Amino acid sequence: MENEVAAEVARIGAIVNLVSLVVLVLMTAGLWKIFSKAGQPGWGALVPFYNLYLLLKVAGRPGWWLVLMLIPLVNLVVAIMVGIDLARAFGKGVGYGLGLTFLSPIFYPLLGFSDDPYQG
Repeated sequence: MENEVAAEVARIGAIVNLVSLVVLVLMTAGLWKIFSKAGQPGWGALVPFYNLYLLLKVAGRPGWWLVLMLIPLVNLVVAIMVGIDLARAFGKGVGYGLGLTFLSPIFYPLLGFSDDPYQG
């Protein structure tokens, strides 16, 4: 009985890990495409902190805002502002920016693989 439970837990864990890997790959690919559209190095999506710096540049915010992204609660406000600015940089509205902030695994790949050009 214990072996059956352990096997089922292992199966569920494997499924969760696989789904997480797929989401990570889609998010990274979407961010890579966003950076490429904006004239930034796509590989920057793979480098922690540098990808946030590039995201700020694409959204039209100063690089020092990276420090604000490290402060609890402040980072939530900054993330919303950056999401909205990023959406506007691609000709999208506030609703899309909120989607980028709160539903990132869906909206980043959608923006990256869309035909919407970077408007700056």
